[in-house]
Formats: sequence, structure tokens, C-alpha cells
Amino acid sequence: MPHSASAKKRHRQNLRNRDRNRAVKSEIKSKIRKVLDAISAGDVGAAKEQFRGMAKTTDRAAASGTIHRNRAARIKSRVSARLKNAEKGTGATKPPAKGRKVSAKTNG
Repeated sequence: MPHSASAKKRHRQNLRNRDRNRAVKSEIKSKIRKVLDAISAGDVGAAKEQFRGMAKTTDRAAASGTIHRNRAARIKSRVSARLKNAEKGTGATKPPAKGRKVSAKTNG
């Protein structure tokens, strides 16, 4: 437990900020889930609207320092890739897996 007055105050601030940050992160996850649910239901129009709200929330969280700005960009990129695939109607709502490409060359 903190002993000095400044340490006690810092502890109170940390607890308050932790609750605030958890709420913001939970809101981001909920909005991502809503976008992905709309995509899986085939409602691209609703998914686009949900995506705009999700992008705004992630940008706001990154600006306040709750999440890193690269994480916000990564979230938006991945969800928008799924949204674009749903718009095309390719059926693949997941972006392609990243990994080593295997060439078609054979030794012989």
C-alpha cells in the first residue's frame, strides 16, 4: 500500500484510469463484433455504418493513448479487409492468411 500522500493519489488515479481504459477497450471489442456480425449476416450496408462508428472509437482511443495508434490502424485494416471481401461477394470474409509463400518450382 502507498504511504505518502502523493503515492496514495497516484494509486487512486491509476485505479480510475484502469477502469476507464477497460471500458474503452471493451467498447472497441463490442463494436468490432457488431461489424463482423453484420458481415456474416450479409448486411453490408449495416456493416459499413457499424464500421464508421468502430473506426471513430478506435481513433479516439488511440488519440487518448488508451491503445497504440498502430493497433488502431491494424484493427481498422483487418475489419475493412473483411468488409471489402463481403462487398465483392467472394464469400471469403476472412483476409488471406499471412505466411510463407510456397513456390511451384520443383527440383529436378
